[in-house]
Amino acid sequence: MSAWRLPLKRADRVIVGSVLGSLALVWALLVGFDAFLQFARQLGQLGRNGYTLASAAIYILYSIPRRIVDLFGNAALIGALLGLGGLAAGNELTALRAAGMSRLRIGAAVLALVALLGAGVLLLAEYAMPPAEQHATAIQLALRASNIAATTSSGLWTRDGDSIVNVKSALAVPAAHGTDIRLRDVRIYRLDAQGRLLEVRWAADAEFRGGHWMLDQVRDTRFDAAGAQTSTAAQAVWDTHIDPRLLRLSVLDPESQSIRDLLRNIRYLGRNGQNPQAYADALWQRLFYPFDVLLLVLCVLPLAFGALRAGGFGKRLLSGLLIAIAWFFVQRALINLGTVYGMSAWLANALPLLLLAAVATLVHRRTA
Repeated sequence: MSAWRLPLKRADRVIVGSVLGSLALVWALLVGFDAFLQFARQLGQLGRNGYTLASAAIYILYSIPRRIVDLFGNAALIGALLGLGGLAAGNELTALRAAGMSRLRIGAAVLALVALLGAGVLLLAEYAMPPAEQHATAIQLALRASNIAATTSSGLWTRDGDSIVNVKSALAVPAAHGTDIRLRDVRIYRLDAQGRLLEVRWAADAEFRGGHWMLDQVRDTRFDAAGAQTSTAAQAVWDTHIDPRLLRLSVLDPESQSIRDLLRNIRYLGRNGQNPQAYADALWQRLFYPFDVLLLVLCVLPLAFGALRAGGFGKRLLSGLLIAIAWFFVQRALINLGTVYGMSAWLANALPLLLLAAVATLVHRRTA
């Protein structure tokens, strides 16, 4: 064996193989079932704005990376319980314990597998999920607004009377009445009846305020027989028929954005005096997600070892699922509570993780 290769004992291979097989099967079933339900809902939209069966299928395919990421925690928990339960049913766990392998050592093999898969999920969420979600969002936007086209490279394009509008990106900004939309890098191309370019208006930002759109840091370039004339303004009213409710459909969910994009949006909103809380929460949730899954699996592992002494593994599996569901609500409540009391996003997201670590430690001390 080469020096750089980590030794993998036969017992570890048995544990990892059993858990990996169960986890992969559960993961595929969860993703497939979730995708099938969404595909069935899409069938009701067929024929609207040229939406076809192929469009629905492509939309579902683009949504697969997000479903893989979102369902990893459930798959890891159920797969770990099923994998160890299968070993317990075949008395292999009993043999491993009789050979001197402790529960902690068996659990370490499971956690190493979950950690490795969690790293892969983090890479998938960073590089594959954001572009796929952008394509999926573009399909849904075209379904609801036939005059708006969205691309992943050049942003949104729409026709507004005698003008063509290009918006590089749109952000959701918390407001007292809900969520506002802030547009970045807006270009408005005004054309004459023959399609000749008359004016190009560029604005760093645009926001819907007081019932109309306001442009910030505006630069106008007009073209006539004498050439091009440029003027600037700090603000300008944008007379447009673009509905902000439609543009909300174009905003990519912060939880589907890459870490790089989240950091850029947080800095942008901070510089402009806007609240970046939604993007900060999404950032720290993404970073803490693998650790959250690891600790949750660690908490429910004693349920699998309980099958060594008594039957009723199905009840233990159900208990594990109920624990995961309960933890989801507890975690969101704690994060929201931390936000209400003015905690920074990283601390509000770290507190539930610390609580889960304490619970995992307590559970394994009591069952040791």
